[in-house]
Amino acid sequence: MKRVLVPARIFLAQRDLAVILVCGLLLGLALSFVVPFYSMFGTIEVGMSNWTFGVFMTITSVAGIFISTILAQWSDTRFSRRAILLLGCACGAAGYASYAHVRNVITLTVIGSVALGISSITFAQLFAYAREAIARHGVSDKEAPLYMNIYRLVFSLAWTVGPAIASWVMVWFSFKGTFLICGGIFFVLLVIVWGFVPALPPTAIAMGPPVSLMKLLVRPDLLCYFCAFVLVFVCMTMGLMDLPLMILKTLHGTEQQIGIAYSLQPVFELPLMALFGVLATKGESPPLIRLGMIIAIAYYALLFFVQAPWEIYPLQILSAAMVAIVSGIAITFFQDYIPNQPGTATNLYTNANRLGSSIGYLSFGTLTSVLGYRSVFLVCSAVCAGAFILLWLTRETHEAAATA
Repeated sequence: MKRVLVPARIFLAQRDLAVILVCGLLLGLALSFVVPFYSMFGTIEVGMSNWTFGVFMTITSVAGIFISTILAQWSDTRFSRRAILLLGCACGAAGYASYAHVRNVITLTVIGSVALGISSITFAQLFAYAREAIARHGVSDKEAPLYMNIYRLVFSLAWTVGPAIASWVMVWFSFKGTFLICGGIFFVLLVIVWGFVPALPPTAIAMGPPVSLMKLLVRPDLLCYFCAFVLVFVCMTMGLMDLPLMILKTLHGTEQQIGIAYSLQPVFELPLMALFGVLATKGESPPLIRLGMIIAIAYYALLFFVQAPWEIYPLQILSAAMVAIVSGIAITFFQDYIPNQPGTATNLYTNANRLGSSIGYLSFGTLTSVLGYRSVFLVCSAVCAGAFILLWLTRETHEAAATA
């Protein structure tokens, strides 16, 4: 507990570090209002088929990969991180407010590809700024995973209440209400960044020439980790879309039960993130990441067997452990590969997320049409097993490089 309280006191004592905590909380709250309900929005509200929805999400996700990769490099070499954050927040406010009113598939695709594609850089930029900020306050690279996990913990804290509130808003004000609130939160985030985040020179200018992303990805160990995370994010994306639809259509549950399921996970995720953050400071990130893969295999396999919505609730403990690793210490893991380009490094992690999401969106429509909602989770378990094998085969290469 002391290991966690010391960073917490430092965060509260330094205004710039505290601002990042507030921004992380708001960003998590905004996304928690819409992300769990995307599949319901597309298939029920807009009227897309599962396959059409998968194509729609794939197009917008791929657009986000291209746009965010360019913006991430600019944030390290040309513009201040503050400027990129302001752009991301403004586009998020405009994009989600537009989603509240538009129901035409083509128009939604354009909005999702451009406005929300630009907005997708916000997460990576916020955590890149966080890594730079804690370094300015004397936090060593060894202690960085704990501090970054606390930031990720605050992001997850919003998910303890966000989906449940969003499901209530949806009942009374439909999807229009949830998207308008999400856009409003992005606007508040924009105001905070404008008023409290300083414009600092790009990191790579001060620390040396930038490293080509392609040169990094030819390293077998990093490429294997990148591919493994892509596979896991494929499963997380399919699971995120599949779970609410299985609750509604297979288990005959309600929107409120969906909100409860998604709100329970962060409750367990918070202490687990603190625990894994402490363990990661002891140089145990690679084994922890492999443990996360094993947990993912078990989680998705058990979801295949549930017979009632309430049976999903205790399984969210496994989901919390998986997310605490895959979405917590993994950020620092990638940042350590490119220490002088935190924007590019964090975006490498988020690009694994987006690439996995793109494949997941497209696969979701095909798999649900052929196998049904329940069997998707069995496929997810098998894919996570493939990710674990990939990490196991490359473990000696990575750990030898880490000690060299």
